Amino acid sequence: MKNMTTTLSFAAALTLTLAAGAPLAYAEDAPAAKPDNEVSYNAALTSEYRYRGISQSRLKPAVQGGIDYVNNPTGLYVGAWASSIKWIKDLGGDDNVELDLYGGKRGEIVTGVSYDVGFLRYLYPSNALSVNADTSEVYAQVGYGPGYIKYSHATTNLFGTGDSKGSGYLDLSANFDVAEGLQLNLHVGRQRVAHNGVYSYNDYKVGLTKDVGFASVSLALIGTDSDAYVSPVDNKNLGKTRAVLAISKTF
Repeated sequence: MKNMTTTLSFAAALTLTLAAGAPLAYAEDAPAAKPDNEVSYNAALTSEYRYRGISQSRLKPAVQGGIDYVNNPTGLYVGAWASSIKWIKDLGGDDNVELDLYGGKRGEIVTGVSYDVGFLRYLYPSNALSVNADTSEVYAQVGYGPGYIKYSHATTNLFGTGDSKGSGYLDLSANFDVAEGLQLNLHVGRQRVAHNGVYSYNDYKVGLTKDVGFASVSLALIGTDSDAYVSPVDNKNLGKTRAVLAISKTF
């Protein structure tokens, strides 16, 4: 579950907020024009895959990667992202990979205020569970300066939870530059699981991301206020507060 994030960054992240640009004083100061079409790739190693505060890898390390395409004149984009997971097999299924497919459009509403709207499909190709874990969401985001607010709405049941169509996730996040190459990452979220209130919860993240040249390194404290998500393998709380370390590269 990319954090488009971000993070997409799940890192991730599928979050695609546009930075506000300053007026140009001189023609020679103008940044290089972006090509009409851009393709980028990303890869990451993380001590744990957390999605909306809940561990998808049973508090164990995960490998992640993806590809993104954007048409700059229109703001249209599509992408794919994948991560190793453990929860499907832990529930008796037969899948250790999550695949996310997404597309949308981003741009500016007015100068300095960005938007991002799109569709995201979470796939577990061979999950073999008694319920279908595949999930679809539509999302809309508005950003200003370092912060943004985003809402994601499930158009199917949410990750196999029965009668949960219409669930929603509210994401409030901000990323502040605190030094050259160093960023402070703040996030709070609310996951509402329709007709299954026991699974609704709040989550949070406080972290730092450092550009070290050849890659980005992040360290974050991530947690939830829920004890409803428990591993059937070792009975550990998958939403407990823990530090998560990741190294990622976009190229």
